[in-house]
Amino acid sequence: MKRFICLFLVAISAVEVSAHDTFLVFDSHYRRPRTKATVFLINGTFEQSENSVTLDRMRDVRITGPNQYSEKPNEGQWQLTQTRNELRFQTADTGTYVLGVSIKPRTLQMTAGEFNRYLKHDGVLDVLQSRQTGERIDRNVTEKYSKHVKAVFQVGDERTDSFGQVLGFPIEIVPQRNPFSLGVGDTLPVKVMFEGKAVRNQLVYASYAGFHGHDDEGNHIEAVRTRTNDTGVANIKIGHKGRWYVRLIYMTPSDQQCVDYESNWATLTFEVK
Repeated sequence: MKRFICLFLVAISAVEVSAHDTFLVFDSHYRRPRTKATVFLINGTFEQSENSVTLDRMRDVRITGPNQYSEKPNEGQWQLTQTRNELRFQTADTGTYVLGVSIKPRTLQMTAGEFNRYLKHDGVLDVLQSRQTGERIDRNVTEKYSKHVKAVFQVGDERTDSFGQVLGFPIEIVPQRNPFSLGVGDTLPVKVMFEGKAVRNQLVYASYAGFHGHDDEGNHIEAVRTRTNDTGVANIKIGHKGRWYVRLIYMTPSDQQCVDYESNWATLTFEVK
C-alpha cells in the first residue's frame, strides 16, 4: 500500500512544471484612501508571470492595517487570466497596510540533475552543499512546496506601524521598519519567521524592478544577497528607488512518507520613492 501511494504521488506530480517565485505587485504601492485598487499575483519572475494560481489553492488571503483593520477578500474579487491573478479591492483609510496570500502545498518529483540545477538557480545553496557533502547528489527527489507572499502598500500620507503585522503564515518575511519611510541608501531590516520562530542563517535575496538577470549558467543575479543573523533578521540595503522584492526558500529534509524535502517560499514586496 505504501508503495502504491508513493507511485500515485509520483504520477500526479509528473504533470507539474518547476516552481516559480510568486509575488504580489501593484502598479504603484502608493494608493489613495477609499479608492479602487488592483494587485497582481505574479508567478514567474518579478517582471513576468507565466501562469495563474487556481482559487482552490489559496489557503488564506488577508489585508491588515492600522487600528486593527482586517479584511478577507472573497473569491469574487479575483480575476484569473492564463498567466496571472488580479485581486480588486477598495482601499480603506490612510495608513500602511499588509496584503498576504498563502498558497496550499503541492508535490513535485525531479531527477537528481533537475533538483540540483533548481537549487543552484534559485539560490538554495545550503541544501545543495548538504547533498554534495552527504553523497546524495545523485539521488532523485520528491519535494513538497508551498508559497506565502506579502505586499506592503501605503494609503494616503500617514505612515503607521501596522507594516509589521504578522499574518500567521507558515513562513513569513516581516519588515522591521516602515518601507515607505525609507530612501535610497537606507537599510530595511526584515525578520524571517517559520512557524512563529526566528530562522537563523537563512539565505535571503532582494532586488528591484528592472534589475534581474542570469549568469552564464542561468543562475539568478540580484541586487542583494545576505543571511539572517541569530535573531532571524537580515538587512536589505536599498540601492535604488522603485518597486522592491525580498525572497527566500526555506527548505528542510522531510520525514513525511514519499517526500524527501519540504520547502516554504516567501516573498515581500514594497516600493521606495
